[in-house]
Amino acid sequence: MSFAVNIVYPVCCGIDVHKKFLVACIATTDKRNETTHLFKRFSTFSGDLRRLAEWLASNNCKDVCMESTGKYWIPVFNILEKTCNVCLTHPKYVKAIKGKKTDKKDAKRIAELFKCDLVRSSFIPPPEIRELRDLCRYYTKLTYVTTSEKNRSQNCLTVCNIKLDDVFSDVFGVSAVRVLERFIEVRSSDFDIASLLDKHCRASVDDVKSALDGELTFAQAEKLKFIRQHMDGLEKLKAELESLILKLAENFQPQIDLLLTVPGISTPLTAIRILAEIGADMSVFETAKQLCSWAGLTPQNNDSGGKRKTTRISRAGAYLKPLLIQIALAVSASKKHPELKEKYQAIKKRRGGKKATIAIARKLLTAIWHMLSNGEFYNAQLYYKADKAPANRVLTPEQAFALLRNKGYQIVETEPAA
Repeated sequence: MSFAVNIVYPVCCGIDVHKKFLVACIATTDKRNETTHLFKRFSTFSGDLRRLAEWLASNNCKDVCMESTGKYWIPVFNILEKTCNVCLTHPKYVKAIKGKKTDKKDAKRIAELFKCDLVRSSFIPPPEIRELRDLCRYYTKLTYVTTSEKNRSQNCLTVCNIKLDDVFSDVFGVSAVRVLERFIEVRSSDFDIASLLDKHCRASVDDVKSALDGELTFAQAEKLKFIRQHMDGLEKLKAELESLILKLAENFQPQIDLLLTVPGISTPLTAIRILAEIGADMSVFETAKQLCSWAGLTPQNNDSGGKRKTTRISRAGAYLKPLLIQIALAVSASKKHPELKEKYQAIKKRRGGKKATIAIARKLLTAIWHMLSNGEFYNAQLYYKADKAPANRVLTPEQAFALLRNKGYQIVETEPAA
């Protein structure tokens, strides 16, 4: 059996990118479907990349494909996007056969696959969104570093038999920080604890004094001071970075206002972090389902021999997915949005809490796609409209069972009586 493959790009270029150099292959297909290949090697300095753009223009090549190799593709993309249509693809779509791999063969294979439109292009947002994405991801990294420092601080207290985490709900709250700073200063619990506790603090003075009954060594005390200094510096840096992000996102204020109406999105920074990942133009995603798949919120398709091997969600959306899950967890526990909380509870009964959280995150991202596509604010009534019982009251047994399962009921099959 033969399959017809159409040539979509008669003149195209495949680029194999490395850290210090790249190999480009221009594939030119004539009217008789005969393809000739032209190879050339360039360094990754900006001057040589401009010569690459001139070489492509001299050969009438405006369509380029390269694989996303680490961060090495970014300088090449920055130069070529001004004059060419650049397709950036995941390495798994152009993976070479083991034992038949050279730089020239890699570039030729990319060009051959691309000319027939057999590679999938990655989503690359416009430059202003890319700048926001880079800063927002840096902000996320700083948050991770702050969390790591908090864990190190807690380890110091645990090693010294200081159990503040048993009497304070937040070891880094106002009262706990005051008590800990005073304890490090005097190196004992002989100080006025009551004056340091906030009026809303539920911990008693006796409990706090018992929790401080430990041995804080000089080394651990100095380490706690260093950790506190680092955390203060991180908080100052995060505040300055947040102000910069808000300033750069002023052009997307209409989209930010739309996202602030979504349940769980209460701050402009959260809305900007979502925009930085998916962009403001939803036309790049044909459907909301495609956006959810890109974000890693849909199950995989892995069937073979009539057996389904896995339905786990993919590892895509390394920055967007944790943020949406955090929002979904907050919404599922809130009474302000019963349309989502009720859906969470119904799915949790059937599939468990983790899958219910993913389902709510996917619902939120689907709503965001429609809101940005149509310029509409969040409307909770649409969920009730979708869950409304059908006008036709006649159901088949399969439809009736499906309706009951959606409501959270479990169907138990009984054996017929003898």
